[in-house]
Amino acid sequence: MITLRSAALFVLAALLEIGGAWLIWQGVREHRGWAWMGAGVVALGCYGFVATLQPDAEFGRILAAYGGVFVAGSLVWGMVADGYRPDRFDVVGAVVCLVGVGVIMYAPRSG
Repeated sequence: MITLRSAALFVLAALLEIGGAWLIWQGVREHRGWAWMGAGVVALGCYGFVATLQPDAEFGRILAAYGGVFVAGSLVWGMVADGYRPDRFDVVGAVVCLVGVGVIMYAPRSG
């Protein structure tokens, strides 16, 4: 159950961070305005809080693992929001990152 909660928190964090960055991108690069950028800043702030809810207490471990989730989530976001089509190397790279997340977060440790 702890692993499921952790995975759900990683997904939520990814939605907030990637979504926040995308909203700022839209506000600046696509000239959608301050409201989009403001929403992005709020989403990014919420991401920071969600990351603290992970059951593991090691900041470095959480952020290192989240990096892999961010890589894979960014590709998915690009597909859904912008019509991006990853090539096989994007997919292989994302899978490698997610395997890394599994090793970093869920490998059995003593102590």
